[in-house]
Amino acid sequence: MDQTSIERLKDYLAQLPPKSQALLMREFERALERGEDAAVAHLVLGELRRIGPRSSDGERCGEDPARHLFRPLEPFLVEDSLAPRAGQIRRGSLMPVWQWLTREGAPDAACAFEAVLAAETGSASAIEAAARTFQPVAAAAIQRILTDGSGINRQRTLGRIGAPGVVEDLPAIAAVLHAREALDTLNIRLQGFLSVFGEPQIASLMTALNVPSLQTPEALPFALSLVMQRLSASWQIIRLAVRVAGSDDEIRVAATPYGVAVKMALDDLSQTSAVLQADIRRDRFDNTSQHLKTLHDGVRGLRTELDIRADSIWGRQLAAIRVDISEVLQSEIKGVAGRVRRLLRQRPDKDIPAGAKLDPIEVEETAALIGFVAVCRTYASELAINEVTTRTYSDLQHYVERTAETLVEALRNGDERVRAFRQQQVKAVIRFCEVLFGPDYSSLMSRAADQALTVERKSSRAG
Repeated sequence: MDQTSIERLKDYLAQLPPKSQALLMREFERALERGEDAAVAHLVLGELRRIGPRSSDGERCGEDPARHLFRPLEPFLVEDSLAPRAGQIRRGSLMPVWQWLTREGAPDAACAFEAVLAAETGSASAIEAAARTFQPVAAAAIQRILTDGSGINRQRTLGRIGAPGVVEDLPAIAAVLHAREALDTLNIRLQGFLSVFGEPQIASLMTALNVPSLQTPEALPFALSLVMQRLSASWQIIRLAVRVAGSDDEIRVAATPYGVAVKMALDDLSQTSAVLQADIRRDRFDNTSQHLKTLHDGVRGLRTELDIRADSIWGRQLAAIRVDISEVLQSEIKGVAGRVRRLLRQRPDKDIPAGAKLDPIEVEETAALIGFVAVCRTYASELAINEVTTRTYSDLQHYVERTAETLVEALRNGDERVRAFRQQQVKAVIRFCEVLFGPDYSSLMSRAADQALTVERKSSRAG
Protein backbone atom coordinates (compact mmCIF):
# COMPACT_ATOMS: atom_id res chain seq x y z
CA MET A 1 0.00 0.00 0.00
CA ASP A 2 1.22 3.50 -0.80
CA GLN A 3 1.13 6.33 1.73
CA THR A 4 -2.11 7.79 0.36
CA SER A 5 -3.91 4.45 0.70
CA ILE A 6 -2.63 4.06 4.25
CA GLU A 7 -3.89 7.51 5.23
CA ARG A 8 -7.31 6.76 3.73
CA LEU A 9 -7.45 3.49 5.66
CA LYS A 10 -6.59 5.32 8.90
CA ASP A 11 -9.34 7.90 8.29
CA TYR A 12 -11.82 5.12 7.58
CA LEU A 13 -10.92 3.21 10.75
CA ALA A 14 -11.21 6.35 12.89
CA GLN A 15 -14.77 6.96 11.62
CA LEU A 16 -16.02 3.45 12.41
CA PRO A 17 -18.41 2.94 15.37
CA PRO A 18 -16.77 1.51 18.51
CA LYS A 19 -18.46 -1.87 18.06
CA SER A 20 -17.15 -2.13 14.51
CA GLN A 21 -13.64 -1.22 15.67
CA ALA A 22 -13.77 -3.91 18.35
CA LEU A 23 -15.07 -6.47 15.85
CA LEU A 24 -12.30 -5.63 13.40
CA MET A 25 -9.66 -5.98 16.12
CA ARG A 26 -10.92 -9.44 17.05
CA GLU A 27 -11.04 -10.60 13.44
CA PHE A 28 -7.55 -9.37 12.58
CA GLU A 29 -6.12 -10.84 15.78
CA ARG A 30 -7.59 -14.18 14.78
CA ALA A 31 -6.16 -13.74 11.28
CA LEU A 32 -2.71 -13.23 12.77
CA GLU A 33 -3.10 -16.34 14.89
CA ARG A 34 -3.87 -18.27 11.68
CA GLY A 35 -0.88 -16.68 9.95
CA GLU A 36 -3.00 -14.81 7.39
CA ASP A 37 -2.60 -11.30 5.96
CA ALA A 38 0.17 -10.41 8.41
CA ALA A 39 1.18 -7.09 6.83
CA VAL A 40 -2.35 -5.68 6.61
CA ALA A 41 -3.36 -7.10 9.99
CA HIS A 42 -0.41 -5.47 11.75
CA LEU A 43 -1.22 -2.13 10.10
CA VAL A 44 -4.93 -2.23 11.00
CA LEU A 45 -4.37 -3.49 14.55
CA GLY A 46 -1.72 -0.88 15.21
CA GLU A 47 -4.03 1.92 14.08
CA LEU A 48 -7.04 0.61 16.02
CA ARG A 49 -4.95 0.32 19.17
CA ARG A 50 -3.67 3.85 18.65
CA ILE A 51 -7.20 5.19 18.22
CA GLY A 52 -8.31 3.49 21.42
CA PRO A 53 -11.91 2.98 22.61
CA ARG A 54 -14.40 5.76 21.92
CA SER A 55 -17.97 6.39 22.89
CA SER A 56 -20.86 6.50 20.45
CA ASP A 57 -20.66 10.31 20.19
CA GLY A 58 -17.03 10.16 19.11
CA GLU A 59 -15.51 11.27 22.42
CA ARG A 60 -12.84 9.14 24.06
CA CYS A 61 -14.59 6.95 26.60
CA GLY A 62 -13.18 5.09 29.60
CA GLU A 63 -9.48 4.69 28.86
CA ASP A 64 -8.05 1.20 28.66
CA PRO A 65 -5.87 1.06 31.79
CA ALA A 66 -3.88 -1.98 30.63
CA ARG A 67 -2.94 -0.15 27.43
CA HIS A 68 -1.55 2.80 29.39
CA LEU A 69 0.21 0.66 31.97
CA PHE A 70 1.93 -1.50 29.37
CA ARG A 71 2.70 1.23 26.84
CA PRO A 72 6.50 0.83 27.41
CA LEU A 73 6.15 -2.77 26.22
CA GLU A 74 4.76 -1.84 22.78
CA PRO A 75 8.11 -1.96 20.89
CA PHE A 76 8.69 -5.50 22.10
CA LEU A 77 5.30 -7.12 21.54
CA VAL A 78 4.82 -9.98 19.09
CA GLU A 79 1.63 -11.76 18.14
CA ASP A 80 0.86 -15.00 19.93
CA SER A 81 1.41 -17.04 16.75
CA LEU A 82 5.17 -16.41 17.06
CA ALA A 83 7.44 -17.98 19.67
CA PRO A 84 9.07 -14.93 21.31
CA ARG A 85 12.84 -14.69 21.60
CA ALA A 86 14.79 -12.78 24.22
CA GLY A 87 13.69 -9.13 24.05
CA GLN A 88 10.15 -9.98 22.93
CA ILE A 89 6.82 -10.43 24.78
CA ARG A 90 3.57 -12.04 23.65
CA ARG A 91 0.83 -9.46 23.19
CA GLY A 92 -1.71 -11.92 24.55
CA SER A 93 0.10 -12.04 27.91
CA LEU A 94 -0.73 -8.46 28.86
CA MET A 95 -4.42 -8.78 29.68
CA PRO A 96 -4.04 -11.80 32.01
CA VAL A 97 -1.25 -9.97 33.88
CA TRP A 98 -3.39 -6.83 34.18
CA GLN A 99 -6.32 -8.85 35.52
CA TRP A 100 -4.04 -10.51 38.09
CA LEU A 101 -2.67 -7.13 39.19
CA THR A 102 -6.19 -5.76 39.76
CA ARG A 103 -7.32 -8.95 41.48
CA GLU A 104 -4.45 -9.77 43.83
CA GLY A 105 -1.07 -8.54 42.58
CA ALA A 106 -1.47 -4.84 43.40
CA PRO A 107 -5.23 -4.16 43.75
CA ASP A 108 -4.96 -0.86 45.67
CA ALA A 109 -2.50 0.68 43.21
CA ALA A 110 -4.57 -0.61 40.27
CA CYS A 111 -7.72 0.93 41.73
CA ALA A 112 -6.00 4.30 42.19
CA PHE A 113 -4.71 4.15 38.62
CA GLU A 114 -8.15 3.37 37.23
CA ALA A 115 -9.61 6.24 39.23
CA VAL A 116 -7.27 8.70 37.48
CA LEU A 117 -8.31 7.35 34.07
CA ALA A 118 -11.99 7.48 34.98
CA ALA A 119 -11.84 11.09 36.19
CA GLU A 120 -13.40 13.50 33.71
CA THR A 121 -10.60 15.97 34.40
CA GLY A 122 -7.89 13.37 33.86
CA SER A 123 -5.51 14.96 31.37
CA ALA A 124 -2.98 13.11 29.25
CA SER A 125 -0.17 14.32 31.51
CA ALA A 126 -2.03 13.15 34.63
CA ILE A 127 -2.62 9.73 33.07
CA GLU A 128 1.03 9.47 32.08
CA ALA A 129 2.14 10.44 35.60
CA ALA A 130 -0.22 7.87 37.12
CA ALA A 131 1.09 5.19 34.77
CA ARG A 132 4.70 6.00 35.72
CA THR A 133 3.73 5.71 39.39
CA PHE A 134 1.98 2.38 38.92
CA GLN A 135 4.58 0.74 36.66
CA PRO A 136 7.29 0.16 39.32
CA VAL A 137 4.60 -1.08 41.72
CA ALA A 138 3.43 -3.58 39.10
CA ALA A 139 7.02 -4.64 38.40
CA ALA A 140 7.64 -5.19 42.11
CA ALA A 141 4.45 -7.26 42.45
CA ILE A 142 5.49 -9.49 39.56
CA GLN A 143 9.01 -9.81 40.95
CA ARG A 144 7.66 -10.86 44.37
CA ILE A 145 5.69 -13.72 42.93
CA LEU A 146 8.64 -14.82 40.79
CA THR A 147 10.98 -14.94 43.79
CA ASP A 148 8.46 -16.45 46.19
CA GLY A 149 10.08 -19.56 47.68
CA SER A 150 6.94 -21.09 49.07
CA GLY A 151 6.80 -23.78 46.39
CA ILE A 152 3.21 -24.99 46.06
CA ASN A 153 1.69 -21.59 46.83
CA ARG A 154 3.90 -19.95 44.21
CA GLN A 155 2.87 -22.47 41.57
CA ARG A 156 -0.79 -21.98 42.41
CA THR A 157 -0.47 -18.21 42.10
CA LEU A 158 1.37 -18.47 38.80
CA GLY A 159 -1.35 -20.80 37.56
CA ARG A 160 -4.00 -18.22 38.47
CA ILE A 161 -2.18 -15.54 36.47
CA GLY A 162 -2.51 -17.35 33.18
CA ALA A 163 -1.33 -20.04 30.78
CA PRO A 164 2.32 -21.21 30.71
CA GLY A 165 3.13 -18.70 27.96
CA VAL A 166 1.90 -15.84 30.16
CA VAL A 167 4.02 -17.09 33.08
CA GLU A 168 7.06 -17.28 30.78
CA ASP A 169 6.58 -13.61 29.91
CA LEU A 170 6.37 -12.38 33.52
CA PRO A 171 10.13 -11.77 34.02
CA ALA A 172 10.29 -9.85 30.74
CA ILE A 173 7.26 -7.68 31.61
CA ALA A 174 8.75 -6.84 35.01
CA ALA A 175 12.15 -6.06 33.46
CA VAL A 176 10.72 -3.57 30.93
CA LEU A 177 8.53 -1.82 33.49
CA HIS A 178 11.47 -1.56 35.89
CA ALA A 179 13.86 -0.19 33.23
CA ARG A 180 11.30 2.06 31.54
CA GLU A 181 13.20 5.33 32.00
CA ALA A 182 16.48 3.98 30.64
CA LEU A 183 14.75 2.30 27.68
CA ASP A 184 12.86 5.51 26.86
CA THR A 185 16.11 7.48 26.90
CA LEU A 186 17.81 4.94 24.65
CA ASN A 187 14.88 4.96 22.25
CA ILE A 188 15.13 8.75 21.93
CA ARG A 189 18.85 8.52 21.19
CA LEU A 190 18.24 5.90 18.51
CA GLN A 191 16.70 8.23 15.95
CA GLY A 192 16.06 6.91 12.47
CA PHE A 193 17.49 3.80 10.85
CA LEU A 194 21.11 2.73 11.04
CA SER A 195 21.60 1.93 7.36
CA VAL A 196 25.33 1.66 7.99
CA PHE A 197 26.41 -0.17 11.13
CA GLY A 198 30.14 0.33 11.14
CA GLU A 199 32.70 1.18 13.79
CA PRO A 200 31.59 4.81 14.41
CA GLN A 201 27.96 3.75 14.95
CA ILE A 202 28.99 0.84 17.17
CA ALA A 203 31.18 3.10 19.34
CA SER A 204 28.33 5.58 19.74
CA LEU A 205 25.89 2.83 20.64
CA MET A 206 28.20 1.33 23.23
CA THR A 207 28.19 4.70 24.99
CA ALA A 208 24.38 4.88 24.88
CA LEU A 209 24.08 1.32 26.20
CA ASN A 210 26.56 1.84 29.03
CA VAL A 211 23.83 2.50 31.59
CA PRO A 212 23.71 0.29 34.71
CA SER A 213 19.97 -0.34 34.48
CA LEU A 214 20.36 -1.54 30.87
CA GLN A 215 23.27 -3.85 31.59
CA THR A 216 21.30 -6.34 33.67
CA PRO A 217 20.64 -9.77 32.09
CA GLU A 218 16.90 -9.01 32.17
CA ALA A 219 16.97 -5.55 30.55
CA LEU A 220 19.83 -5.90 28.05
CA PRO A 221 17.87 -8.01 25.52
CA PHE A 222 15.22 -5.27 25.33
CA ALA A 223 17.83 -2.57 24.81
CA LEU A 224 19.33 -4.69 22.03
CA SER A 225 15.85 -5.20 20.54
CA LEU A 226 15.48 -1.43 20.20
CA VAL A 227 18.79 -1.33 18.35
CA MET A 228 17.82 -4.26 16.10
CA GLN A 229 14.68 -2.43 15.01
CA ARG A 230 16.87 0.38 13.63
CA LEU A 231 19.27 -1.87 11.69
CA SER A 232 18.91 -2.58 7.99
CA ALA A 233 19.52 -6.27 8.87
CA SER A 234 18.84 -7.50 12.39
CA TRP A 235 21.69 -10.05 12.37
CA GLN A 236 24.15 -7.13 12.44
CA ILE A 237 23.49 -6.85 16.18
CA ILE A 238 26.22 -9.49 16.64
CA ARG A 239 28.79 -6.78 15.85
CA LEU A 240 28.15 -5.30 19.28
CA ALA A 241 28.96 -8.67 20.86
CA VAL A 242 32.15 -9.00 18.82
CA ARG A 243 33.17 -5.48 19.82
CA VAL A 244 32.63 -6.17 23.53
CA ALA A 245 34.51 -9.49 23.36
CA GLY A 246 37.33 -7.97 21.33
CA SER A 247 37.30 -11.14 19.24
CA ASP A 248 35.15 -13.11 16.80
CA ASP A 249 35.85 -16.32 18.71
CA GLU A 250 32.55 -17.90 19.73
CA ILE A 251 33.68 -18.85 23.22
CA ARG A 252 34.94 -15.36 24.06
CA VAL A 253 31.77 -13.76 22.66
CA ALA A 254 29.52 -16.13 24.59
CA ALA A 255 31.36 -15.30 27.82
CA THR A 256 30.24 -11.64 27.65
CA PRO A 257 26.77 -10.32 28.58
CA TYR A 258 26.37 -9.37 24.91
CA GLY A 259 26.50 -13.00 23.88
CA VAL A 260 22.70 -12.84 24.09
CA ALA A 261 22.82 -10.72 20.91
CA VAL A 262 24.00 -13.76 18.93
CA LYS A 263 21.20 -15.90 20.34
CA MET A 264 18.69 -13.16 19.44
CA ALA A 265 20.01 -13.01 15.87
CA LEU A 266 19.74 -16.79 15.54
CA ASP A 267 16.22 -16.81 16.96
CA ASP A 268 15.19 -14.05 14.53
CA LEU A 269 16.37 -16.25 11.67
CA SER A 270 14.38 -19.16 13.12
CA GLN A 271 11.26 -16.96 13.23
CA THR A 272 11.77 -15.85 9.63
CA SER A 273 12.28 -19.47 8.59
CA ALA A 274 9.01 -20.46 10.29
CA VAL A 275 7.11 -17.64 8.54
CA LEU A 276 8.63 -18.61 5.18
CA GLN A 277 7.63 -22.24 5.66
CA ALA A 278 4.07 -21.22 6.59
CA ASP A 279 3.81 -19.01 3.50
CA ILE A 280 5.05 -21.81 1.24
CA ARG A 281 2.56 -24.28 2.70
CA ARG A 282 -0.22 -21.80 1.87
CA ASP A 283 1.15 -21.16 -1.65
CA ARG A 284 1.80 -17.52 -0.78
CA PHE A 285 4.92 -16.19 -2.44
CA ASP A 286 4.46 -12.40 -2.14
CA ASN A 287 7.14 -12.01 0.54
CA THR A 288 9.30 -14.98 -0.42
CA SER A 289 12.07 -12.88 -1.93
CA GLN A 290 12.40 -10.72 1.19
CA HIS A 291 12.34 -13.72 3.54
CA LEU A 292 14.98 -15.55 1.49
CA LYS A 293 17.19 -12.46 1.40
CA THR A 294 16.89 -12.05 5.18
CA LEU A 295 17.79 -15.70 5.74
CA HIS A 296 20.62 -15.71 3.20
CA ASP A 297 22.21 -12.52 4.52
CA GLY A 298 21.76 -13.59 8.13
CA VAL A 299 23.31 -17.03 7.67
CA ARG A 300 26.19 -15.59 5.66
CA GLY A 301 26.74 -12.76 8.14
CA LEU A 302 26.85 -15.09 11.15
CA ARG A 303 29.21 -17.50 9.39
CA THR A 304 31.46 -14.70 8.16
CA GLU A 305 31.70 -12.43 11.18
CA LEU A 306 31.72 -15.08 13.90
CA ASP A 307 33.98 -18.09 14.31
CA ILE A 308 31.17 -20.53 15.19
CA ARG A 309 32.11 -24.14 15.87
CA ALA A 310 29.98 -26.79 14.19
CA ASP A 311 29.48 -28.75 17.44
CA SER A 312 28.57 -25.78 19.67
CA ILE A 313 25.02 -24.76 20.68
CA TRP A 314 25.11 -21.80 18.29
CA GLY A 315 26.65 -23.92 15.54
CA ARG A 316 23.97 -26.60 15.87
CA GLN A 317 21.19 -24.00 15.86
CA LEU A 318 22.58 -22.35 12.74
CA ALA A 319 22.93 -25.75 11.05
CA ALA A 320 19.35 -26.66 12.02
CA ILE A 321 18.07 -23.42 10.48
CA ARG A 322 19.87 -24.19 7.22
CA VAL A 323 18.58 -27.77 7.19
CA ASP A 324 14.97 -26.72 7.84
CA ILE A 325 15.10 -24.10 5.09
CA SER A 326 16.82 -26.45 2.68
CA GLU A 327 14.30 -29.25 3.20
CA VAL A 328 11.20 -27.12 2.71
CA LEU A 329 12.66 -25.30 -0.30
CA GLN A 330 13.90 -28.47 -1.99
CA SER A 331 10.54 -30.16 -1.51
CA GLU A 332 8.73 -27.22 -3.13
CA ILE A 333 11.29 -26.74 -5.91
CA LYS A 334 11.20 -30.39 -6.94
CA GLY A 335 7.44 -30.24 -7.53
CA VAL A 336 7.48 -27.23 -9.87
CA ALA A 337 8.61 -29.06 -13.00
CA GLY A 338 5.81 -31.62 -12.60
CA ARG A 339 3.16 -28.89 -12.39
CA VAL A 340 4.53 -27.21 -15.52
CA ARG A 341 4.59 -30.47 -17.48
CA ARG A 342 1.04 -31.36 -16.43
CA LEU A 343 -0.28 -28.01 -17.72
CA LEU A 344 1.69 -28.02 -20.99
CA ARG A 345 1.64 -31.74 -21.81
CA GLN A 346 0.77 -32.30 -25.45
CA ARG A 347 -1.82 -34.99 -25.82
CA PRO A 348 -3.16 -36.30 -29.11
CA ASP A 349 -6.24 -34.45 -30.27
CA LYS A 350 -8.40 -37.53 -29.75
CA ASP A 351 -7.43 -37.65 -26.04
CA ILE A 352 -8.58 -34.09 -25.36
CA PRO A 353 -12.25 -34.01 -24.32
CA ALA A 354 -14.58 -31.41 -25.74
CA GLY A 355 -14.67 -28.24 -23.65
CA ALA A 356 -11.36 -29.01 -21.91
CA LYS A 357 -9.92 -25.97 -20.11
CA LEU A 358 -6.91 -24.90 -18.12
CA ASP A 359 -7.56 -23.33 -14.75
CA PRO A 360 -6.21 -19.74 -15.00
CA ILE A 361 -5.66 -19.65 -11.21
CA GLU A 362 -3.49 -22.76 -11.42
CA VAL A 363 -1.54 -21.21 -14.29
CA GLU A 364 -0.81 -18.10 -12.20
CA GLU A 365 0.11 -20.21 -9.18
CA THR A 366 2.52 -22.20 -11.33
CA ALA A 367 4.03 -18.99 -12.74
CA ALA A 368 4.53 -17.82 -9.14
CA LEU A 369 6.29 -21.09 -8.36
CA ILE A 370 8.60 -20.63 -11.33
CA GLY A 371 9.38 -17.15 -10.02
CA PHE A 372 10.00 -18.73 -6.62
CA VAL A 373 12.61 -21.06 -8.14
CA ALA A 374 14.23 -18.07 -9.85
CA VAL A 375 14.45 -16.21 -6.53
CA CYS A 376 15.90 -19.28 -4.82
CA ARG A 377 18.75 -19.30 -7.37
CA THR A 378 19.93 -15.94 -6.05
CA TYR A 379 20.27 -17.22 -2.48
CA ALA A 380 20.97 -20.90 -3.13
CA SER A 381 24.55 -21.17 -1.90
CA GLU A 382 24.05 -20.14 1.74
CA LEU A 383 20.76 -22.03 2.01
CA ALA A 384 22.19 -25.37 0.83
CA ILE A 385 19.90 -25.66 -2.22
CA ASN A 386 22.38 -24.84 -4.97
CA GLU A 387 22.29 -28.16 -6.82
CA VAL A 388 18.54 -28.75 -6.89
CA THR A 389 17.79 -25.11 -7.75
CA THR A 390 20.29 -24.94 -10.62
CA ARG A 391 19.12 -28.26 -12.06
CA THR A 392 15.40 -27.47 -11.77
CA TYR A 393 15.71 -24.00 -13.26
CA SER A 394 17.76 -25.27 -16.18
CA ASP A 395 15.26 -28.09 -16.82
CA LEU A 396 12.38 -25.60 -16.73
CA GLN A 397 14.08 -23.33 -19.24
CA HIS A 398 14.79 -26.15 -21.69
CA TYR A 399 11.36 -27.72 -21.35
CA VAL A 400 9.38 -24.46 -21.62
CA GLU A 401 11.42 -23.18 -24.56
CA ARG A 402 11.03 -26.43 -26.49
CA THR A 403 7.36 -26.83 -25.60
CA ALA A 404 6.54 -23.23 -26.56
CA GLU A 405 7.71 -23.82 -30.12
CA THR A 406 5.83 -27.12 -30.34
CA LEU A 407 2.58 -25.66 -28.99
CA VAL A 408 2.72 -22.69 -31.38
CA GLU A 409 3.26 -25.07 -34.28
CA ALA A 410 0.29 -27.16 -33.11
CA LEU A 411 -1.96 -24.12 -33.59
CA ARG A 412 -1.28 -24.25 -37.32
CA ASN A 413 -2.39 -27.83 -37.83
CA GLY A 414 -4.55 -28.72 -34.84
CA ASP A 415 -8.09 -30.00 -34.90
CA GLU A 416 -10.60 -27.14 -34.67
CA ARG A 417 -12.41 -29.05 -31.89
CA VAL A 418 -9.44 -28.68 -29.51
CA ARG A 419 -8.06 -25.37 -30.79
CA ALA A 420 -9.45 -23.41 -27.82
CA PHE A 421 -7.63 -25.73 -25.41
CA ARG A 422 -4.39 -25.43 -27.40
CA GLN A 423 -4.70 -21.66 -27.28
CA GLN A 424 -5.01 -21.81 -23.52
CA GLN A 425 -1.86 -23.91 -23.35
CA VAL A 426 -0.07 -21.40 -25.56
CA LYS A 427 -1.13 -18.54 -23.27
CA ALA A 428 0.16 -20.52 -20.30
CA VAL A 429 3.52 -21.24 -21.91
CA ILE A 430 3.88 -17.57 -22.91
CA ARG A 431 3.24 -16.61 -19.27
CA PHE A 432 5.93 -19.05 -18.15
CA CYS A 433 8.31 -17.67 -20.79
CA GLU A 434 7.81 -14.21 -19.33
CA VAL A 435 8.99 -15.43 -15.93
CA LEU A 436 11.88 -17.53 -17.25
CA PHE A 437 13.18 -15.42 -20.14
CA GLY A 438 11.71 -11.95 -19.71
CA PRO A 439 9.06 -9.85 -21.49
CA ASP A 440 10.94 -9.59 -24.81
CA TYR A 441 10.99 -13.34 -25.38
CA SER A 442 7.37 -13.78 -24.27
CA SER A 443 6.30 -11.00 -26.68
CA LEU A 444 8.14 -12.79 -29.47
CA MET A 445 6.30 -16.04 -28.71
CA SER A 446 2.99 -14.16 -28.49
CA ARG A 447 3.50 -12.73 -31.98
CA ALA A 448 4.42 -16.17 -33.29
CA ALA A 449 1.19 -17.58 -31.84
CA ASP A 450 -0.86 -14.80 -33.46
CA GLN A 451 0.80 -15.48 -36.82
CA ALA A 452 0.12 -19.21 -36.46
CA LEU A 453 -3.58 -18.54 -35.89
CA THR A 454 -3.70 -16.13 -38.84
CA VAL A 455 -2.13 -18.70 -41.16
CA GLU A 456 -4.51 -21.39 -39.92
CA ARG A 457 -7.59 -19.16 -40.53
CA LYS A 458 -6.42 -18.38 -44.12
CA SER A 459 -5.87 -22.05 -44.76
CA SER A 460 -9.38 -22.85 -43.52
CA ARG A 461 -10.97 -20.20 -45.75
CA ALA A 462 -8.95 -21.37 -48.74
CA GLY A 463 -10.12 -24.91 -48.16
